[in-house]
Amino acid sequence: MMRLPLFEYRAPRTVAEAALMLDGEGTNAMLLAGGTDLLPNMKRRQQTPRTLIGLRQVAGIGKMKWDGDVLRMGAVLQVSEIVNDARLRGHCAALWQAASQIATPQIRNMATLGGNLCLDTRCNYYDQSYEWRKAINFCLKKDGDTCWVATGSPKCVAVSSTDTAPALMALGARVRLVSLAGEREILLSDLYNNDGASYLRRRPEEILTEIMVNLQGGWKSTYWKLRRRGAFDFPVLSVAAAVKMSAGNVVDDARIVLGSVSSRPLVMPEAQAILVGRALDHDAIVEAATSAARIAKPLDNTDFDLTWRKRVTQEFVTCALRELRGDDMGGERHRLIGNTTG
Repeated sequence: MMRLPLFEYRAPRTVAEAALMLDGEGTNAMLLAGGTDLLPNMKRRQQTPRTLIGLRQVAGIGKMKWDGDVLRMGAVLQVSEIVNDARLRGHCAALWQAASQIATPQIRNMATLGGNLCLDTRCNYYDQSYEWRKAINFCLKKDGDTCWVATGSPKCVAVSSTDTAPALMALGARVRLVSLAGEREILLSDLYNNDGASYLRRRPEEILTEIMVNLQGGWKSTYWKLRRRGAFDFPVLSVAAAVKMSAGNVVDDARIVLGSVSSRPLVMPEAQAILVGRALDHDAIVEAATSAARIAKPLDNTDFDLTWRKRVTQEFVTCALRELRGDDMGGERHRLIGNTTG
């Protein structure tokens, strides 16, 4: 049985109090929300903070608020609350679909939106027990100096496996980060580095407190996820797509984001540009999907063969764009990803 290491637990009641604690403890502390990722990592000694600062009791960061044309979601909002809000199925379909496919109902009742956005990157070497990793020698991400997936790489190539980040990036989400020095608001896409060991641009003293989505503009969105089982598993490929269309299915703007093919969710600017100003017809969809698949470079550090995962990227992007066009993709979704929203 793997046991948690010893740690101190603190339970602030306000964001200011949490920021003060985090600033005082520095790199010895980590933030705890739902704990569905951090606590198993601590048992494997992947993360070993001396102090955990719990955010569950912090006022004002656990609710969802429809503020005019802006949807505001606190960082410790439970994933299950997103799934249970019927309004999101229409206004933010990609987010609802992504949240619905996270793990299991029991885990969704514990997991938080902010926790999923800050989910630790994953790798077949890194995600093992301490004894296993010690036996083969530690890796670049934790305690070692070699990436065992790409031994010549100067940086870690562990994979970003968050479901909600690609979906929210496709929706143009912004996040608020708070510290003792003040607060700043950035695009969610600017939160991530393409480095598996240093995958967040959140400064050590900052707390992610809020996620904001602008509901204006008539955007339609969707999220498609590949995993071995129809439930529970992390994605090994995800596609989030959103389009804003005028008459005749002409695309005025588009966003395509791939997840689990790199150390950060990848925006596909070339694929997006292919769609803008064109009808969302067969040729435009094929061109955009081909472009996205060309950029995707999955590595051999997660489930399924990497060459097959790269090839199937084109099919997933095609299906996502066809769904946004209005095609009935229920049967195709079931065939490719299973019934994962129950």
